[in-house]
Amino acid sequence: MERGGKGVGLPELGKVMPRVLIVSRRTVRKNKFVNFVGEYHLDLIVSYGAVPVIVPRVTGVQSLLDSFEPFHGVLLCEGEDVDPTLYMDSSETPALTPEELEEIKAAHSSDTSIDKDKDSIELQLARRCLERNIPYMGICRGSQVLNVACGGSLYQDVERELGRKSGVEVQHMDYSNYDGHRHPVTIVKDSPLHEWFADSLQDDMQINVNSYHHQGVKRLSQRFKPMAHAPDGLVEGFYDPDVYKPEEGKFIVGLQFHPERMQHDQHALNSDPNSPPESVFDYPGCPRAYQEFVKAVVAYKKKVERASGAEKTRLRLRELSPWIEKQRKELVYSFSLAKNLYEEQRKAHSVHNANSALQALQFSSSKSQQDLNLGAEFLKVNSPLNKQQVQRLNQMGATVRNSKVFKETLELARQKENSARKWLEDMSREEVQELHEFYKMMVDVAGRVLEQKQRQSV
Repeated sequence: MERGGKGVGLPELGKVMPRVLIVSRRTVRKNKFVNFVGEYHLDLIVSYGAVPVIVPRVTGVQSLLDSFEPFHGVLLCEGEDVDPTLYMDSSETPALTPEELEEIKAAHSSDTSIDKDKDSIELQLARRCLERNIPYMGICRGSQVLNVACGGSLYQDVERELGRKSGVEVQHMDYSNYDGHRHPVTIVKDSPLHEWFADSLQDDMQINVNSYHHQGVKRLSQRFKPMAHAPDGLVEGFYDPDVYKPEEGKFIVGLQFHPERMQHDQHALNSDPNSPPESVFDYPGCPRAYQEFVKAVVAYKKKVERASGAEKTRLRLRELSPWIEKQRKELVYSFSLAKNLYEEQRKAHSVHNANSALQALQFSSSKSQQDLNLGAEFLKVNSPLNKQQVQRLNQMGATVRNSKVFKETLELARQKENSARKWLEDMSREEVQELHEFYKMMVDVAGRVLEQKQRQSV
């Protein structure tokens, strides 16, 4: 493909070329807000034949994302820290003390300010891609957003949290050497990164990458598989193996490092527009992420254009990935078991059948606990659901939680029944007969009084 669509007029470009959404970052210049996107990203997207469409980081844009349709890919890159409240579990013990958090804010003042609007815009776009299998590439913050969108979590400060745990010190950012900083990563065999950098890898499977971040993946979403690790164990790249076939329009990838910055001549792309992009990089594989991403974007656009009306609607609205579809089936099955537990509750009308109800519940619970856990895990790690779905699933989940309370109630009832039986067995036949007649009389009297009160209430 010709670099930058050489020789094609602008009207035709707008008509035939695929569109990649990129969210801008906001900064302050001369006391005014300014939006920007790193030009290396734009250069590479254009070089391989796609049109970058900038989504401005402006309050309210998150409600206007439908206006950017059609789009055929999303690239998310630089930005401030992702809001910790979006991924931190309230039940977790904080890994950092308030004093440490203040020290981190002081050391990384340009990155630790939270931008809730940018978070909202980018998470919505990430979830659209995850739901519809629209090609997505996340670089640095973009990879963190992708992981959070799928229920993963982040280190608030990699060097403090992970370095403390692993005992290995890795410098993940250097403010004084923004583009020149490098640290090694080990590539996972048979991953897309292995394919991209195959010609540059030695027996140790390592390359030196540029990175500029102090946060990173802590708990990787179950949907993803790692592609590279730093010496301290940090995941430096990951992908969805079920959604990685660029030639078919499938590409869901996150890279913590910056392949676009790994250039030995930082101005070569601008100075010689006819030079091949890979000629200016540390490794020939550096631009492959963008090349394969755009390949998937082009294929996705063709797939949508070839689809019939009904198929196109399905592609536009919701084409479940194999991972989500598998989890959806497990969720449906899990909550069908929850329904069975609920039905068992309805059977236990009185203490007289507490034993049978408890036995049935225990059998059902022990048999299906693992399956119920699948549903619970899905709710924990899967975020691409609308509010109505979340509300409904929470209601269903309450049935599962309430079954535990009900089980405890039945257990208490059984203990009371056993105590009563033992007490009665110690009594004589005449005493038991007399007690039985007394309670029978009490049931009859209570029934008549209850019936009278019901008539009075009417």
